[in-house]
Amino acid sequence: MKTFLNPIQVLFFLVGLFYPAAGFAQHYTSFRNTFSGLAQLSAMPDSAQRMQAVRKQMSELRARHQIPYIEEDSVLFLYQGAAHSVSWVGDFNGWGYDKNFQNKGTLIAGTNLWYLKTSFPKDARLDYKILRNGSDYLLDPENAAQQWSGLGGGSPNSELRMPLWKENPETIPHAEVLKGTLTQDIIFNSPTLGYQITYKVYLPAGYETLGKLDCIYVTDGYEYLHPKLGNMETILNNVMAEKKIRPVMAVFVDHREPVNRANNKRMQELAMNKSYLDFFVNELIPEIEKNYPARATAASRAILGTSMGGLTAAYFAFERPDVFSMAGIQSPAFYTKPQIYQLCSNPASPKMKISMTSGVINDTGKEARKMKDILAANSCVYHYREVNEGHSWGNWRNLISTILIDFFAPQ
Repeated sequence: MKTFLNPIQVLFFLVGLFYPAAGFAQHYTSFRNTFSGLAQLSAMPDSAQRMQAVRKQMSELRARHQIPYIEEDSVLFLYQGAAHSVSWVGDFNGWGYDKNFQNKGTLIAGTNLWYLKTSFPKDARLDYKILRNGSDYLLDPENAAQQWSGLGGGSPNSELRMPLWKENPETIPHAEVLKGTLTQDIIFNSPTLGYQITYKVYLPAGYETLGKLDCIYVTDGYEYLHPKLGNMETILNNVMAEKKIRPVMAVFVDHREPVNRANNKRMQELAMNKSYLDFFVNELIPEIEKNYPARATAASRAILGTSMGGLTAAYFAFERPDVFSMAGIQSPAFYTKPQIYQLCSNPASPKMKISMTSGVINDTGKEARKMKDILAANSCVYHYREVNEGHSWGNWRNLISTILIDFFAPQ
């Protein structure tokens, strides 16, 4: 059912919207509470004038890049267009799974302007789309900020950036920074898996004179490298140029079938798959250490992944601490394999470094906190960070440099 504001309310909606006072949330409540006392505005202009006023105000907001309209912790999503219904879906309602979040838009009577008023933490960053007529998912036409998500490069979502959220400067390319080298796709025939695997190798600038290097193995390597997703090549270049970490190399493993990139095997490979671990230990790592200057000790090897890859990072490190001494775990999908908690709860395991991150808005914060308590009880050196974000590459990309620093800060 559509909900409307009457013509008198339209004007005060616009006044409250476009001329906020001390705080938008307070002002918005204030102007709504004054509707009943505004009979003097009953002589509002006709419908054509009303629409002209809406277009004018939207144009002014657009020129100031203020759609969605954000003030402090309050947000007003806006959509102008003909529709039977408009709602907003995204990280904030689990893309429709969280039914407690009120995401349905309200139509201002006599106009084609829809809105949704809500609030989020002041440092939140969230992916979203507009849902029109219950079936059409749209990018917000008034918001230039976008975040790409999804397997294999995916597609863009609109991005809500609250006032205190900051983009990590390590994710931004700088022309003056010395660049490492990244190989083309390397195809490896795996006897263990019975099929081909693709990977790329990153070597830091000047690696020829650096001797043996620590190495981080990265699952979902295609996405971690993609400039619109993980952008990790840029991050590695920046943190090494700034000497925040010592020189390291990285191996980015792609889960997509080489001859059919649409066939992504991550859900089987990253589900605590012993054969996949055996492939790493018995085939991939020896191949890398034979052909590249990777130091061949557990103390020099890290494993990194997000979601199912975060599960795999924990699995690899605790199942084979003789191979990996460091695990970077981002938004881990521990709920898919709860036996991971038991594996990681052995206090007799060799001491290792864990760097774990999670969003807390319909992400994996509950599972990550449970693992944090387990890590606190055993012999791990761990770092745990939470952010007011969802299950998104915007979240993961911004935290990659902190994980690298946890592992490879200059000694």
